[in-house]
Amino acid sequence: MDDRILIRHYAPGDVDTTIEIFLRAIREVASKDYSPAEIQAWAKVEDRELWAERRISRPAWIAEFDGEPVGFSDLTGDGCLDMMFVHPEFQGLGIASRLLSRVEDEALKLGVSRIYTEASRTARPFFERKGFRVITQQIVEKRGQGLENFLMEKLYQ
Repeated sequence: MDDRILIRHYAPGDVDTTIEIFLRAIREVASKDYSPAEIQAWAKVEDRELWAERRISRPAWIAEFDGEPVGFSDLTGDGCLDMMFVHPEFQGLGIASRLLSRVEDEALKLGVSRIYTEASRTARPFFERKGFRVITQQIVEKRGQGLENFLMEKLYQ
């Protein structure tokens, strides 16, 4: 385990950092799997306050690498891993794995027996390696663009 990675609870002051990580991950990482028009439609946060409310309304975590916020994730009460994004410069260091472990720990504490997510083309291989299975391929509409993603789940006993 890498001691330079710390997972902590999301705090209200993290709103702008999480928005930046979200936008950069889409523009710089997911852009290899989606068209420029799809990326433009997806990589937008139009309501900063709504974004902040969603993060603070549920269990959410920030991943820090050497004290710098580099990723985030959350979990809704019904077991939806709604968001998991890692800064492009910190991909491949185990940050998403550590975030997922924290999400799984929380799900266990909450008695959630199933975690599900809508994984992008980019994220699907990561989730498959972590034991998630594809339930269905779907197209979600974002600002006039149809983006392919995958409803995936992992069951816990």
